[in-house]
Amino acid sequence: MLEIAVEAETGQRRIRVTAQELAGLVRRIGGDNDRFLVVQRVPDLPDVHIQVWHEAGGDYTLEHRDGGPDRHFQVTVGGPESVIAAMTGWARQEPDWKIGLDWAPLDLGPATGSVPPLDLDEDERDRLETRLREVLVGGYATRAQLAEIAQDHLVSGDHRPVSPGQSWQLVNRMWLERVAEQTAWEGQTDPERLIRAFTALEQAGITARENFTCCRSCGDAEIGGTSAPDAWGFVYFHSQCTDAAARGHGLSLLYGAFHGSPATATSIGQAVASALEEAGLSVEWNGDPLQTITITPLDWRKRLVG
Repeated sequence: MLEIAVEAETGQRRIRVTAQELAGLVRRIGGDNDRFLVVQRVPDLPDVHIQVWHEAGGDYTLEHRDGGPDRHFQVTVGGPESVIAAMTGWARQEPDWKIGLDWAPLDLGPATGSVPPLDLDEDERDRLETRLREVLVGGYATRAQLAEIAQDHLVSGDHRPVSPGQSWQLVNRMWLERVAEQTAWEGQTDPERLIRAFTALEQAGITARENFTCCRSCGDAEIGGTSAPDAWGFVYFHSQCTDAAARGHGLSLLYGAFHGSPATATSIGQAVASALEEAGLSVEWNGDPLQTITITPLDWRKRLVG
């Protein structure tokens, strides 16, 4: 797998694709509302990406950025194979990936003005950074989503103390701090063990979703719409559960049967508990289908994607 995230004009987003899958995505673009791909590293790094634009019958415009506006380059090529080679080399961080293409700096116009420093009192800054840190540790948000949270978290009426530019500056700083933290992590983390358990449950016909919706009411109402036709049950945790895990309180899992008796729900709970334990996680559950399954103790070190 390539350590990248690929987003298309269609809104489709793929994480950690193979080189063959990336090549297929490049060859696909060109139709209406499907003309470009933006590729970021995993974890995402500010001002680092590669992207391609193509309309059917035309050339391919390939761009890459490695820092500020003065590090943005462009080249036009006639077919997809050169694009595929360059994007794959970039994804693999091969030192010679740019060789063979006539890259030129891209003029992005006048530079925007400097961003004024945040004018927040100590309480406001603490509340804002505490919330951003919680979402960062949760590990599911993109930088764009974090920037939106930063802009909106302290809003009161017409008072908007954080501008878009200030939000991006703050988020990028905190994001890079978290990326630096996770470079010291070794081996498999508990969130990765959870993914392994959820993958096994999916294969057993139990729909398993991470960080799904905002609350239990929404989760219970929407989980069926994400399930395969032959799924017999579900398990998920919502964003409030993620926040609790990020604060060190363990993770609560909600589960149930799409059809059937409480005995079926109990069977699903047993399957969930077994999959978690087989993945190396500690489980608290008394066997009652009306009680949540809790993973505790839990070391919530979720690696960022972005």
